[in-house]
Amino acid sequence: MACAGRCRPVTAVDLRPILRPGDRIVAGQACGEPTTLIEALIAQAGDIPDLSLFIATSFSGLLTPAAVDGIRVASMGAIGALRGLTKAHRLSVVPCHVSRVGPMISSGEMPCDVAFIQVAPAEPDGTHSLGLISDHVLAAVRAARVVVAEVNERVPRSCGERIDTRAIDHVVPVARDPVRVQPATITPVDEAIARHVAEFVEDGSVLQTGIGAVPDAVLRLLRDRADLGVHSGMIGDGLVDLVESGVITNARKEIDTGVSVTGALIGTERLYRFADRNPAIRMCTTDHTHDPAVLARLSRLVTVNAAVEVDLTGQVNAEQSGTAYLGGTGGQVDFVRAGARSPGGHAIIVAPSTAKGGTVSRITPGLSGPVTTARSEVDVIVTEYGAARLAGCTLAERARRLTAISHPDFRDGLEQAARAIEQRGF
Repeated sequence: MACAGRCRPVTAVDLRPILRPGDRIVAGQACGEPTTLIEALIAQAGDIPDLSLFIATSFSGLLTPAAVDGIRVASMGAIGALRGLTKAHRLSVVPCHVSRVGPMISSGEMPCDVAFIQVAPAEPDGTHSLGLISDHVLAAVRAARVVVAEVNERVPRSCGERIDTRAIDHVVPVARDPVRVQPATITPVDEAIARHVAEFVEDGSVLQTGIGAVPDAVLRLLRDRADLGVHSGMIGDGLVDLVESGVITNARKEIDTGVSVTGALIGTERLYRFADRNPAIRMCTTDHTHDPAVLARLSRLVTVNAAVEVDLTGQVNAEQSGTAYLGGTGGQVDFVRAGARSPGGHAIIVAPSTAKGGTVSRITPGLSGPVTTARSEVDVIVTEYGAARLAGCTLAERARRLTAISHPDFRDGLEQAARAIEQRGF
């Protein structure tokens, strides 16, 4: 393809003339992962010493323990296929909120020598849609010595952030399906959790959810609502149904009225077709999707995020269970703070009551891993057994309410721990 400015097309994907020993690479994540570039990196890393790669999430399945031999891989969590790297002790975790990744790249705290990105084909004005991911992509592009863009004919031309062709050093034209993430299977437990969450969603609420079974189950229960809005770090296929049925209109949002705002499209071809040239969906960077000042302008914001476990005082661990690293910091704290402070809004943390086939309670006297969200930030905890509102409650009352939504098999032990908190007062 023709390139303007300093851009050069690359047909045979040989990264060796582009990369230098010791380069720090930041790659587009999730369904915006530039898979052709990642494949080339894996194949050629043995010829370029001391390479490192930061990728926030990966669903492609390319980054296996064997594949990354010779590459130091870092992420903000073990999300998607990256969980396999943590099991093999091949992933370095950077604990950070999503809202901080872009600023840390810009400041040099998270160095970026090379940016690997995936974009849609150029428009007549010489710009590219960022397609399926926008979050910290532009921060990486601006910081990098070299920008390599995989220009994919099958990536939707989403509306929102764009990149000028002149900011790209090397173009790799491809025509391949971008990464897709199929909807999760919804279990009866997921449905029960979703019913409790849906009670907090009123007409005119603005939604933030992740992807997965519980968010999908929640969205299915909202078809009788009116004028819902969306301001979320990511959205999936479930959005399409609610827009097409007239439930999501974004009509009552104080900002971005009429538009669903997100930083990532994570789903299937159905979502990608829907987003193509659709001005009702706007792809934004994290300084809009996760910024506290922006979120503070939204009323009725209902945020839904997941936990690995919650202790009886309300501390949330969304990252680690014992020695197993399962999740990440992500955008949870950014949105919990916003939802809890939003007039008419709520910050909801969801978790099944048990794990490991019912042998472990997710409501615990003490966490087995780090504190992702502090108890001082927590608003509502939901399991399949109910919703515990914790804001404004003493530690003793929190312990009682959380015990009440725990699995019955574990309540006796939790009640004893709750009584100890009540006796101490803390």
